[in-house]
Amino acid sequence: MKSTPPFHPYGTAHLLVIFLTITLPFAFAALVRWTKSSLVERIIVGAFSLTLVLNYLVYLRLVRQSGAVNWEQLLPLQLCDWAMVVIIIAMWTRRPGWFEVAYFWGIGGTVQAVLTPDLAFGFPDFRFFSFFVSHCVIIIGIIFLMLVHHLRPHPFSIIRVFAWTEVYFIITLAADKISGVNYGFLLHKPEAKTLLNILSDNHPLYLFEMHVLALAFFGVLYLPFAIYDLARRKISVAALCERRS
Repeated sequence: MKSTPPFHPYGTAHLLVIFLTITLPFAFAALVRWTKSSLVERIIVGAFSLTLVLNYLVYLRLVRQSGAVNWEQLLPLQLCDWAMVVIIIAMWTRRPGWFEVAYFWGIGGTVQAVLTPDLAFGFPDFRFFSFFVSHCVIIIGIIFLMLVHHLRPHPFSIIRVFAWTEVYFIITLAADKISGVNYGFLLHKPEAKTLLNILSDNHPLYLFEMHVLALAFFGVLYLPFAIYDLARRKISVAALCERRS
């Protein structure tokens, strides 16, 4: 029986995943713009949605068949699970409210998972593919919506998404306490090296610092849009002054 290959951070397979995550949304968006076809877009969105759902269901089935876990460990309580549902709804509805949650949860949560994955299984193990599909397709979907429909967050989006994040926090922390499973890393830090490792070892302080870190992440994720808006405002003011002179 072959042993499971270990995951190598920033090895060839990991770098290829990162490359595809960056390039694929631009390729799909270019295809939609070139064809100018709503059918093509629906096919792409359907493929994204089906990939996420099938990957999740197949993963649950295979893990259950292995007998390695109990039902408490299969609850959909990772933030990426919630982000998966939100991005699917956002892709089909194209509503800004759904998109802003998908953006902050998807980019804020899954980008860190892609860059510093808490993963023991390397290529070509199925769990390697399942992990990156569940995270990378979310990112691809978000960037695709930004490119095709020009969806973007706004300043008040940070407050709204932080409120939804509190809902996730309360539900997941309660489930963690009952099940003993470390969903959302709310009970303790992940074993892999991530940004959470810099936080306090004191649990109440750790949870508070997670809130601060999340809010800081949201601010950083909104920063490019704030800079863009500021630059446009300055250009508009300069153009208006020029016309008046």
